[in-house]
Amino acid sequence: MKKVVKFGGSSLADARQFEKVGEIIKSDPNRSYVVPSAPGKRFEGDTKVTDMLLEAYRIAAEGSDPHRQLMAIKDRYQEIIDQLNLSIRLDEDFDQIEESLKEEPSLDFAASRGEQLNGKLMANYLGYCFIEPAENIFFDQDGFLDMNKTERVLGKSLAGVEKAIIPGFYGCGFDGRVKTFSRGGSDVTGSVVAAVAGADVYENWTDVSGFMVADPRIIHNPVSIDTLTYRELRELSYMGASVLHEDAIFPVRSKGIPINIKNTNAPDAEGTWIVESTARKPQFTITGIAGKKGFCAVSITKDLMNSEIGFGRKVLQSFEDNGISFEHMPSGIDTMTIVVHEDEFLHKEQAVVSEIHRLTRPDQVEIESDLALIAVVGRGMKSMRGTAGRIFSALAHAHINVRMMDQGSSELNIIIGVANEDFEGAIKAIYDIFVTINL
Repeated sequence: MKKVVKFGGSSLADARQFEKVGEIIKSDPNRSYVVPSAPGKRFEGDTKVTDMLLEAYRIAAEGSDPHRQLMAIKDRYQEIIDQLNLSIRLDEDFDQIEESLKEEPSLDFAASRGEQLNGKLMANYLGYCFIEPAENIFFDQDGFLDMNKTERVLGKSLAGVEKAIIPGFYGCGFDGRVKTFSRGGSDVTGSVVAAVAGADVYENWTDVSGFMVADPRIIHNPVSIDTLTYRELRELSYMGASVLHEDAIFPVRSKGIPINIKNTNAPDAEGTWIVESTARKPQFTITGIAGKKGFCAVSITKDLMNSEIGFGRKVLQSFEDNGISFEHMPSGIDTMTIVVHEDEFLHKEQAVVSEIHRLTRPDQVEIESDLALIAVVGRGMKSMRGTAGRIFSALAHAHINVRMMDQGSSELNIIIGVANEDFEGAIKAIYDIFVTINL
């Protein structure tokens, strides 16, 4: 058996956490390849190393000297080096970072240094081979992961290497410069390494024991989820469940590799398994609840809309021409609603409305703001009658008005739109009706 293990920033925040991680890795000889993040917060109110690097970049980009900020970052790493009695020195690394920021500030380069430096420390601590992502993980000209090239090059680098450290979060852009994934992208790196290595399991270690049915910031001590499918994870991650990066499933899904979410501070806990499919029945009708605030709905009304060929395409073209992606599109016979992120839409709203009028000649265009979307997700919903009815009943009893509802034919999820101010109350009501009463 071969395992790829990724450790988040909180798992590697200081020397004590390094020791925990080292013990976890050494406790299982199957843990072959390690993907570390940059050091996270050591305590409440602390600053993540990546955020410190972004501040150094900002100062350099404004034409000021980032030396003081970089020395504060160096001190963070030096503290780990001293407490673990490591033989590595980072003087040259920081000299190169400072020189690069002064000569040609690059946001991606600055942001990636936290992972690279932490990877060097981890390789020194464990005595593992260090593999540079900028030489092995590639992006195409559109900024997306080039999996074919990555498989060829990284596959050669891993061949014959029994134990290795591959820092997360970054690779090589199409222009040959360092390029990062979106924030939290170390999860994606771990997935890529697992796929290329042909791992049997991808372990993702963080500071929680897997996924919870609902956000613990909203629900006190929510029930944990023992098994998720890739499709369920995709829905929950996209709608705000932040334990795992939403794009991390794609490389491993193509190879049928399961993901195991584990807790660095409770390594014996089973955690959550994420699999392609499973015969395991979920504990409840729903698997999880997740959501986000800050949407708005653009409703277009026109008589006989359904008989006008190309109407939907023209509406969507109005958003495309203005560089706005849509989230959901519920519709009726004479109405069509486009749900978009409010912050993307606000400064372009009149341009979009004007183009909708020009292209479709609607009877009316209405905009409704301050909308929150909640996804109720679960493979068990497909075989259970009355799920939507229970949701609406729970919200009605909580005196919450449903402003939008959307359900796909897969019956895997139901999207509920409520006012921003009702967001937390709606999640509590749904959790109670499906989980609390069954405990």
